[in-house]
Amino acid sequence: MRITRIDTFPVSAGWKNWLFVKVHTDAGLHGIGEGTLNGFIRTTEAGVRELEHLVIGEDPRRVHALAKRLMESVSLDGGHIHRTVVAAIEVACWDILGKSLGAPIHQLLGGRVRESVLGYANGWYRTERTPEHFLAAARTVVARGFHALKLDPFGTAQGIIEDDELRLARAILAAIRAEFPKLRILIDVHARFTESDALRAARALADLDLYWWEEPTTREREQPANAVAATCPIRVATGEMYDTVGQFFTLAAGGGVNIFQPEPMSLGGIANTLAVANLASAHGSWIAPHQSGGPVATAVCLQLAACVPNFLIQEHFLPFNEPWTNDLVTWTPTLDPANGHLSLPDGPGLGVDLVEAVALAHPYDPKAYLNVHQEGWEKRLGQKPANAAAKKSR
Repeated sequence: MRITRIDTFPVSAGWKNWLFVKVHTDAGLHGIGEGTLNGFIRTTEAGVRELEHLVIGEDPRRVHALAKRLMESVSLDGGHIHRTVVAAIEVACWDILGKSLGAPIHQLLGGRVRESVLGYANGWYRTERTPEHFLAAARTVVARGFHALKLDPFGTAQGIIEDDELRLARAILAAIRAEFPKLRILIDVHARFTESDALRAARALADLDLYWWEEPTTREREQPANAVAATCPIRVATGEMYDTVGQFFTLAAGGGVNIFQPEPMSLGGIANTLAVANLASAHGSWIAPHQSGGPVATAVCLQLAACVPNFLIQEHFLPFNEPWTNDLVTWTPTLDPANGHLSLPDGPGLGVDLVEAVALAHPYDPKAYLNVHQEGWEKRLGQKPANAAAKKSR
């Protein structure tokens, strides 16, 4: 079996773009992958075109060998973009391998350790930043059957958070907590704060029984996250912006953070995410993969959820995307309202296929991206660059 070509599908989902790839073979099998990197969809698509010559004509079932070749055949490290390209192709190769054997990917990786996994909702708030609006949105999440949700209540705060902004964030969270005392509330700080203000905000909100404090401070180094975690009254989770396994090694060595958040699609794919899971396990820690991309990346995470023992919880955007996105793929997880768990894929390979007609009907949109430092980002309407918005208002 040999790879014959790779097709790319940049898709606009309204408030952000996704990139899907389809790897074809001369045996009639194909594999689906995803190369979504917010703000860099056209760039990662170009990266696929740049590197595809390294795998055309090769056996896709030699997944590790091809991933190694994609990484090491260029003299410089292309960082997130490079690893996102590798991940897109690597996942598609895993998909082909599983299909060729009639087995889901998780079976190739050791088999199931669970039948479902706890999911948390994200992307559910597209509203004004007030306690009343956020509470109304949270009610819809709980009504769908989720037992956990994540939010960033901090507006456009950056570096330090002013007292009035912190009071508003607390009011939003307090409103949700008062109505839903058993709901798991996860906080995404989006690396907004200095170490001192990350701790200041956490201490001001800790009595609201928050599940975790995600990316509290700079993404540039691993040490600050551990420094915050050492005295933070809320458990710290981080790692979505790391693009190497080595960064997680440094994080683990610091000893403060016990929830690692690898993003499979910017870490190089399934094999590297498994390496992070094993590293976390050796340090008595958990993984909770970050996943803000499309439905193919969701399937990747759920394949891992099926077979990784120290898998804690899975981020889930899909129910809150545009309704047509449910038709973009042939399988999406169901949610059990009794326990808030997501179902796991069991079809051969990735267990999901791309519906090309739907993908082609929703082409790339340069305005569809998310900037969490821009006023009103909570509405997730797709955002124009700040300078373009300013020119229009003149």
